[in-house]
Amino acid sequence: MFFGVESTSRNIVLNAATGLAKTAQALSIPIVLSTVEAQKFSGPLVSRIQSVFPDIMPIDRTTLNAWEDTNFKKAVEGTNRNKLLLAGLWTEVCVALPALSAMEDGYEVYVVADACAGSSCEAHNMALKRMIQAGVKPVTWQAALLEMQRDWANKDTYQAVTSIIKEYGGAYGLGLEYAQAMVPAAQQN
Repeated sequence: MFFGVESTSRNIVLNAATGLAKTAQALSIPIVLSTVEAQKFSGPLVSRIQSVFPDIMPIDRTTLNAWEDTNFKKAVEGTNRNKLLLAGLWTEVCVALPALSAMEDGYEVYVVADACAGSSCEAHNMALKRMIQAGVKPVTWQAALLEMQRDWANKDTYQAVTSIIKEYGGAYGLGLEYAQAMVPAAQQN
């Protein structure tokens, strides 16, 4: 499905999706992975995401709307969470349709906009607008990470969160790396 992405750079969306995956792993957020007809149509889950969760087998579905797949919906229900973070390809179909369906079933749905991509900029943007009009909350992967970290005094996740930011956070990650390198130097003076 990545070959059909035209709404953003494939590297940008893959970086955001990997940052989000590492966030979920570091903060022990339950994960449900899925593909669409991986053997016949869309191919396997991208290896950078699968490598973060080597023990989680993606649910291979036939439906464009993952919410209509019994195994996917049961897996989500099995997390016992009422808030969902969704990301994927393509925004206009495989993200928008389950987001809207999950909302109808009473879930609070957040779409991680920069960890999604569409077949065109117009398709991605219209899908986001459609979901927002329906009540889906848009967020970026770094905003989600930092909202869940909440406080730098939370030392249980501090190391993992700062490592994720350094690796996937672009300019913010570089700034954090620089600041951390400068603090010890300043303390020596």
